[in-house]
Amino acid sequence: MSDYIFQLESHLDASQHRVVLEMQRIATEAGMNVWLTGGAMRDVLRGARVYDLDFTVEHDAPKAGKALAEALGGHVVSADPLKRWVELNLPGGIRASVANSRTEKFVKPGGKPQIAPAGIHEDLSRRDFTMNAMGLTLNRGSRGLLVDPTNGQADLQNRELRATNSYIFYDDPARIFRLVRFQHVLGFTLAPRLQAQLDHALASGLQKHSSGTVLAAEVRALAGEANAVNALEAFDKLGLLTALCPGLSGAKLNASGLTKFEKLLHGVLPSGTETAGIAFLHILTEKLGSRERTELLATFGLSKPEADQLKQLDAQAKKLEALLKSAKVNRPSHIYQAINAASSDVVLMVLYSSAQRMVQDRIRTYYQKYLGQAEEITEEQIAATGLKPGTPKFHKALRDRVAAHLNARPKKIVVPEPEVVVIPPVNGRRKTSGA
Repeated sequence: MSDYIFQLESHLDASQHRVVLEMQRIATEAGMNVWLTGGAMRDVLRGARVYDLDFTVEHDAPKAGKALAEALGGHVVSADPLKRWVELNLPGGIRASVANSRTEKFVKPGGKPQIAPAGIHEDLSRRDFTMNAMGLTLNRGSRGLLVDPTNGQADLQNRELRATNSYIFYDDPARIFRLVRFQHVLGFTLAPRLQAQLDHALASGLQKHSSGTVLAAEVRALAGEANAVNALEAFDKLGLLTALCPGLSGAKLNASGLTKFEKLLHGVLPSGTETAGIAFLHILTEKLGSRERTELLATFGLSKPEADQLKQLDAQAKKLEALLKSAKVNRPSHIYQAINAASSDVVLMVLYSSAQRMVQDRIRTYYQKYLGQAEEITEEQIAATGLKPGTPKFHKALRDRVAAHLNARPKKIVVPEPEVVVIPPVNGRRKTSGA
């Protein structure tokens, strides 16, 4: 097995691994080559968590994508007939895409590209940055072969951002926004030539050829990142946030509130917690007027469930805060049940806004103690009692067992007193000694 395959499998959870194997099977049966490309390979090679699985195939990407969704019980969420690309939502919250390998030629900045089929080397070389221009072969005969036409692996190791070609910003001005996000989220430096390319693109006003919705997507992608505030301040310094909202600048950017949110997200909630994107947007727009806030949120293109969640966020946070300081919540299981039933967005808003020390302490205790204790009770233990998994009785028994475990008082450890040993008299003197 290739070392790259070992690295890949070490960074995938069981559900993601199943997706890779299923995509491999579909491509093999269709007689096509398939590669894992883009952000997935970048994150694997830098030792980071993999969020999205991006596959590139030689042909029939929409058909392969639909087959993957059907095989795993997922669905297609968007498609681009021109680029022959589909985006999928798969069970377990997995996001994936399947695209044809291709070249793209642009007549004007941000215009509609002319698409032509291409080999994998050409496909990778037309992408934005070298760290995103790598692919791992998943074909049976060459599985584990890394395709890296622009030497992106070396740039990853050097923590340096470099363009794949001289026209990345002309072809797609949205890459200006993406570059700023990558620079601050990853903490990478810009290669001198890329810095010159960025300066020239900004001076030429190429950023004006990209829509506010594209920038909104980049801002939303910052929600769970550790250096989101730095990236937003860089957007502001470069004058890019005006594409979203003219008023979103300076004090109205709410950098202090977002810094507090960032510390809570990464300092209190455990790693791997779902991204609290709704709470992030709430705090980002906190300093704006009502009209500005409405117009800005419209740019983010929230789905109806997301819009409803944002609208109800304050009320839900106040409800959870009231519950956590209630005298009726006086046992560990009560605290666990209250917080476990709330979304990460609601919990973070309580941490962000509550001045009650008891509420803050109870949330921290939940993450530091109760959550781990609850995970000690497994479904296998309940199934061993004879109850059928998935039934109401099974779930009730699991809840009751968890509650009993959380409420159980820790057993007192009794330290035995040292044994006294009598030593026979020596020269008429009696001595005692601890054992």
